[in-house]
Amino acid sequence: MTRAFVEHFLFQVKSDKLTDFESLWAALKPEMVSRAGCTNLTCFKRFYTFDGVELGQPPRELTKIVKCVKYFALWQFDTIENCGKANGWLMENHYKELSKLLIAPYDINSGYEV
Repeated sequence: MTRAFVEHFLFQVKSDKLTDFESLWAALKPEMVSRAGCTNLTCFKRFYTFDGVELGQPPRELTKIVKCVKYFALWQFDTIENCGKANGWLMENHYKELSKLLIAPYDINSGYEV
């Protein structure tokens, strides 16, 4: 059984750039999914937290933006080599436009699926 190679992104988006980020992501997603070896791509915006919630209860909705809005993406590949090629493509073609929307460079973590 082969395990997927996974890349996890954390985007900390400036509060006045949310619409721009979501529009860019909508344009990028089909291109990212079409990269060789891509098996899945998921992204979500952090809307909820478990801080201050009793065990077993649903998370509570965030009520204000303090510094930024966090978006998380999970990009899965069949091999580490295909991940490297796709990441190179993303950096070469879209790093500058993504970076303009963020408070800090995006964080990338990667490894094999457990």
